[in-house]
Amino acid sequence: MSIPPDKALLVRINWLFRCALFMEFVGHGAFGVMSKASWLPYYTALGFSEAWGWRLMPVVGWTDIALGFIALLSPRPALIAWMGFWGLFTALLRPLAGESGFETLERTYNYGVPLLMLYYHWAPFKGWWRDVSTAPSSLSRGRVDAVLLGLRLITAGMLVGHGAYGAFVGKANLLRFYDAAGLAAFGSLASVSRMIGAAEIALGLGSLFADAPAYFALVFAVKLGAELLYPLAGANGAWFEVLERGGAYVAPLMFVALKASGRPAPLPRGSSTAAAGG
Repeated sequence: MSIPPDKALLVRINWLFRCALFMEFVGHGAFGVMSKASWLPYYTALGFSEAWGWRLMPVVGWTDIALGFIALLSPRPALIAWMGFWGLFTALLRPLAGESGFETLERTYNYGVPLLMLYYHWAPFKGWWRDVSTAPSSLSRGRVDAVLLGLRLITAGMLVGHGAYGAFVGKANLLRFYDAAGLAAFGSLASVSRMIGAAEIALGLGSLFADAPAYFALVFAVKLGAELLYPLAGANGAWFEVLERGGAYVAPLMFVALKASGRPAPLPRGSSTAAAGG
């Protein structure tokens, strides 16, 4: 069953995917080039010495940056698949290095967005190294519904994971951010963190069921506002932190774009038109 093509919408979704991957990998890679000290436990957890950890960080960083530019300018399914694997691998490294498992959940955008882009362009017999900078000409209704479901899951994961830092973990940098934002005026920072965390969890769970574009526009605003606390608190490499979370902003925006446009609209049941991209 086919979706009548709305080329402008399909092109916008394609560009949102590409921009998200560009932001994620350039932002992440910048910290490797800068040799971010907090990355060292991830290398030692894999059995590398500290000396080798310092040596490998810039290599990983420049590789990520190169992948980000490729994703923006000439994305290839094989590389998009690698980006999804790499995003999942680095997210799983965090609990392996002794951090909370919520770190992996919160980073659903790092692996979910590239894997969803791979699905968006999925056409296995057309080649893993083809250029997919051109949007599909049409999508099946089932594929559109699956993309929307993927966006819901990414949004829920990132909000529930991030909210759990404040509600259950008491993550230190959140307390510092809330202090920089002047939220101590509303009570102890620990209490403020728990309340904000609970609200984020509720917002994340709600995204599994909400259908209104306005709801996901609110998610976008909340997530962007939360990450802008990095520069407000004067964190090192703050704007790269904001950039790295590109997928977290783009996922709700894509949901808004698909829902608010009113297109692509499903054909009536029983239509037999073939989908070029389905």
